Amino acid sequence: MIPASFEYHRPRTLKEAIGLLEAHGEDARPLAGGHSLIPMMKLRLAKPGHLVDLQDLAELRSIRSDGGSLVLGALVTQHEMIHSELLTAKCPIIRETSLLIADPQVRYCGTLGGNVANGDPGNDMPALMMTLGATYRLTGARGERDVPARDFYQGIYATALKAGEILTAVHIPTPPDRHGYAYEKQKRKVGDYATAAAAVILSLSGGTCSAAAISLTNVADTPLFARDAGDALVGSRLDDAAIAEAARRAQRIARPASDGRGPADFRKHVAGIMVRRAIARAKQRAG
Repeated sequence: MIPASFEYHRPRTLKEAIGLLEAHGEDARPLAGGHSLIPMMKLRLAKPGHLVDLQDLAELRSIRSDGGSLVLGALVTQHEMIHSELLTAKCPIIRETSLLIADPQVRYCGTLGGNVANGDPGNDMPALMMTLGATYRLTGARGERDVPARDFYQGIYATALKAGEILTAVHIPTPPDRHGYAYEKQKRKVGDYATAAAAVILSLSGGTCSAAAISLTNVADTPLFARDAGDALVGSRLDDAAIAEAARRAQRIARPASDGRGPADFRKHVAGIMVRRAIARAKQRAG
């Protein structure tokens, strides 16, 4: 289908972009890579009267280290995250997850900000950012505010973003050296959303798990931070019983819908398998 008519804007600065969003209110939408918004516009599920293209905002394209955090601009693409030496060295799960998103053509244009900001429960980066304890920098006409990724998602395509705000950066606490990590994703074909996926970050001390975080993708209306599942691993030696309990706790909070990827019970079962696999691989990598 053909999108409804709209006015196209291409601001040169963040200030100009925010001014356009403020001026046009609910009738304006920011555009990053466009892989979520444009299909919705073609289906007339989204009909913004004003499209504010952010592509010229070079200030949102950096990947840097700032003290104990990694700071990623919202317009950094999946391709750029895959090839970032800093991320590969400090937080390799970002590269691993980026490689599982769609296909190379999409990854050349798809942005981190677009992936995490639109509230699509099928996107991969939101659950990963929850696992990493990331914080989103939101910028609007009234200034900046920071919202933890774990508090950002409210429902399908519903987030903590207010009208006129842009997600401008993601701040990630740098994981400790020698941490374990894994993102496991089951999908029907290359480029598809996950049937279910799981992100795991953990640390070991003397063979015992000292910290663990687990999140799930595409098994509810929002990405899910499985706090109790991570707690099941802490203090254990990541034996089979502890891993099985973590998987059970993760499955308890999963509420997938039956769709083309399978019945709800099947997708919930797959979520448990992804958690088991991710924990096992993270354990191998830890230390």
